[in-house]
Amino acid sequence: MIYRPLGHTGMHVSILGFGAATLGNLYGDIDVRESEEAVCAAIDGGINFFDVSPYYGKTLAEERLGAALAGRRDKVVLATKCGRYGLDEFDFSAKRIHKSIDESLQRLRTDYIDLFQAHDVEFTHADQIINETIPALRELQKSGKARAIGITGYSIRNLRQIAEAVPVDTVLSYCRYNLLVRDMDAVLPPAAQALGFGLINASPLHMSILTERGAPPWHPAPQKIKDAGKAIVDLCRAHGTSAAEVGLRFCLDNTSVASTFAGMARVQEVQQNIALLERHNDPELLAKVEAILEPVRNTVWPSGLVENYG
Repeated sequence: MIYRPLGHTGMHVSILGFGAATLGNLYGDIDVRESEEAVCAAIDGGINFFDVSPYYGKTLAEERLGAALAGRRDKVVLATKCGRYGLDEFDFSAKRIHKSIDESLQRLRTDYIDLFQAHDVEFTHADQIINETIPALRELQKSGKARAIGITGYSIRNLRQIAEAVPVDTVLSYCRYNLLVRDMDAVLPPAAQALGFGLINASPLHMSILTERGAPPWHPAPQKIKDAGKAIVDLCRAHGTSAAEVGLRFCLDNTSVASTFAGMARVQEVQQNIALLERHNDPELLAKVEAILEPVRNTVWPSGLVENYG
């Protein structure tokens, strides 16, 4: 395993992180016992960065991850979130932030969070995040309940705007750097270098588009993106590999980010993902992927308040 510094937090994280949204059944029902075994296999394989949220499965993912980490909490950098609690349920107020961490601590069976993040900040006004949410997160950091604080979201412009206005320890961007969309690279890495925050990439498979099962029903991407994803899946299969492996390896090659979170729920998935650290993508296959992507490259969807798009 390779480890990188998480900005200026003093923490070092595995470049492959464990995205625990899968534990909340976001991508289909899972076997709970097998998912616990997957968490243990990830730790044994050197993965030390785990990310979850009360939004995933309406607290189910946090509860399951907390149970799976029993006896191993000290071996991981544990990240969770606040501010988003349902599909259309958001509350970034200081009062709710303080309540949220206590709820998460209980579900995760721990007395501190390594990284506490405001979740999908584009769904409220940037002024609230800057002047209320982040100060509340800093209070929790001073109290010892959180070691570091950060922001997450889909709009890379909004994330940069907030990070430039008020110091944050980390920024997590999802679905903006992978085979299908790569516009994050021009916006957030330069800001991370200038401001010193740790940059995290999530959704390397574009929230399941680059998998055999394809996009879940709730996926917001335009149909042309889903069609391109299916074409890439078919292409990779014909070349004796999988789009999931090619897509994740592509993201792991990005040295601008501290870690890339990949969803995992089975031991086999964990083992396959860790094995990718010893492999490299075929340049000829990547060239064929690029040809498929040419008409739809960097296609994004609206998310959050209109003022925060981008």
